[in-house]
Amino acid sequence: MISRRLAALALSLSLAAFFAPRVSFAAEDHIAEAIQHTNQAIDHGKQGHGNILATHAQVALQHAEAGEKEKANPHTEAAIKDLKDAVEEGKADHAEAATKSAESALAHLNQAK
Repeated sequence: MISRRLAALALSLSLAAFFAPRVSFAAEDHIAEAIQHTNQAIDHGKQGHGNILATHAQVALQHAEAGEKEKANPHTEAAIKDLKDAVEEGKADHAEAATKSAESALAHLNQAK
């Protein structure tokens, strides 16, 4: 009887662990991801690829917002504003303006880590 309960408990814990979210990002991890995607956005912006810049800036924005939600920081807040500008300018295919916004966001993200 005890072994059945133990087996049922082990199975329940295994299933819970399997279906649980894999990794919960800490604020620092989100900022690191935002920095990585912002760098990619800048690289594409310098090549004149506004739409691709917007895609990377959007992902960076999502990570920056998640990092800000976990741990508020004025630099992250400023980066979010700049990333929103970069997304908007990139979607309008204004690669040069979008790149400048992304570079400003990157400076703030580096200060936020």
